[in-house]
Formats: sequence, structure tokens, C-alpha cells
Amino acid sequence: AIEAKKPIGLFGDYDVDGACSAALFSLCLAQFGVQVFFHIPDRFNEGYGPNTKALLQLAEQGAELVLTVDCGITAHAPLEAAAQAGIPVIVIDHHKAGPVLPQAQAVVNPNRLDYDSQLGSLCAAGVCFLVLAGVLRECRNRNIPTLSGQQVQLLDLLDLVALATVCDVMPLSGLNRVFVKQGLKVLSKRQNTGLKTLMDTAKIDHMPNAYSLGFILGPRINAGGRLGNSSIGVQLLCASDRDIAQSLAWHLDELNTQRQHIEKQVRAQAEEMAFSQLDENPNRHVLVLAHEGWHEGVLGIVAGRLKEKLNKIVIVISLDEEGTGKGSARSVSGFSLGD
Repeated sequence: AIEAKKPIGLFGDYDVDGACSAALFSLCLAQFGVQVFFHIPDRFNEGYGPNTKALLQLAEQGAELVLTVDCGITAHAPLEAAAQAGIPVIVIDHHKAGPVLPQAQAVVNPNRLDYDSQLGSLCAAGVCFLVLAGVLRECRNRNIPTLSGQQVQLLDLLDLVALATVCDVMPLSGLNRVFVKQGLKVLSKRQNTGLKTLMDTAKIDHMPNAYSLGFILGPRINAGGRLGNSSIGVQLLCASDRDIAQSLAWHLDELNTQRQHIEKQVRAQAEEMAFSQLDENPNRHVLVLAHEGWHEGVLGIVAGRLKEKLNKIVIVISLDEEGTGKGSARSVSGFSLGD
């Protein structure tokens, strides 16, 4: 596809890992003159993962190949529909795979059941980085030139991999530790226009560390997806124009302030409900907390905070006017809630 300069579509996720994964491919492919379209789903209207309508829209825009990054491993029906429509898809994901893989040209996932990669703790951006290392090596073997004639400096993009690794709460050992250590060095050079602008906006004037990634930069990039502006994070990470980057960084900073305010309100109500349930039964293992109108974008954070505070499995559900609930859950160590 790169050799033939075919337009490529990217279907990402609305969190930091998804944004960094999409940005990695977008920044690398652009250096070969490949046109890239990306779609980051709306958390509220589309939900997580590929959907048929969006995949078909990427093809209508002109994408001749679609990559799903940080999603796709469980999207059986949408990927089957894409295959029937003649859209080639490559799935690049890190989430736990089932025994049956989705229909695709290739499924790259260190957590496939049929593949013991020893790299199951990589975030999606880490997987994308390794895929790109292989792709760029193949481009060199085939003598496919970049627009500048210079080789793509993949190591210069490790700031994105470090950011995603910390924000997706991956264990900081092995390859992840190397990614974060080297990525922080890259970040300190402030080469990525969007990240530099966001660091300035967030007043990071020191050598960045893991705290800077997880608690200052990450929440701001996440804020867009949480409050219904899901593509702003990728736009910022791919921005080359300083004025555009500044505008996006300010917007994300503003959204993050809104998110903090909303989260504080929901958390206070959920915490009160949790303590009430524990007063009735202190030995309760699972706390199911539901309320009409809670903002869907903060349910996961609230569930995580209460799980840490109470050491209980916490499920936080927002109910709509019809009584339909949409929720997020966080489990304690040793209990797989997904299973």
C-alpha cells in the first residue's frame, strides 16, 4: 500500500493509547506521501471499537486499506461486513483475544491465544511501534523512498509510546521500561509540536517523568474522548502548525477542567451510595452503583477511584430516562471481571 501510495484509513480508540497509536501511523505514513484518513469513534454515539458504518465511510473517503489500532480483536460482525464490502483490514490490538479471530488480512496481537509472544503487557502503541519497525525495514529493503529522501527516525516517536504505556497502566518492566525511559528522553527534547504545546499549556517546565505522562498530559488528551470530542487528541499529536496546536491544547485543557468538575460531582454521589451499601453489609464484595444522568465519560475513572479506596469490585452505571444503563467496572487484583 505504501509503495503504491494507496490512501490508508486508521480506526482508533478514544483514549490516550488509541490516540498515540493512530498518531504513530499517521506521522510515519505521511513521510512517504501516503494520504491518511482517521476515524476515532464517539464514545456516546458509537461506543468502543470498529463499527460497520464508520469502516464503510473510511472506504468512501478513499481508504484502500484500513488499520484498526487499539481495537478490533472482538469486532467480528463489523470486520466481516468490511470483508464482504471488499475493504482489506489489518487489526493491530493488544486486548485479550478470543479463540476465534476476526476476519482480516492480518491480526497482530501479542495476546492471541495461539501465540506466546512474551509481550502481552505491551500497550497498543507499543505493538504499533514494533509493527512500524518491521514496515520501515521492509520499505528500506524495497528501496521505497520517503518524500525527503531521509529515513524515518522511528526512535524519535518513542515519546508517544511512553505516553501510551503509562496512561494505559502497563507494567513498567522489560520492553515497557525501555520504551518509557527512552521516550521520556525524547519528550524532554520537545520535538512533537502538539506535545510541546500541551506541556507549555500544562506548565511542565521541568524534565518530564512518568507522573507528567500519567497525571498531567494523559488526562488532557483523554478529556476530548470523555466529553464527546474524540478526535482532538490525535489532531494535537499530529499537528505541525504551532497555532493549530496551541488552539487544540487550550481546548483540551479546558475540557479537562470540565471533566474534573463533572467527575468530582459523580464521585461524591457514588461514594455516598457505596458507603450506604457497606453500612448495610460490610462484607459485600461487589458494589453496584447506579444513578440517572451520570456523565458516561467519567464512569471508568470514578469506578477506578472507588475500587482503590475501598478495595472492592466496583460497577458504576449511568441510567437514561428510559432506565437503560451504560456502565464501567473495575476489579480487584486476582479477579478477572471480563471472564
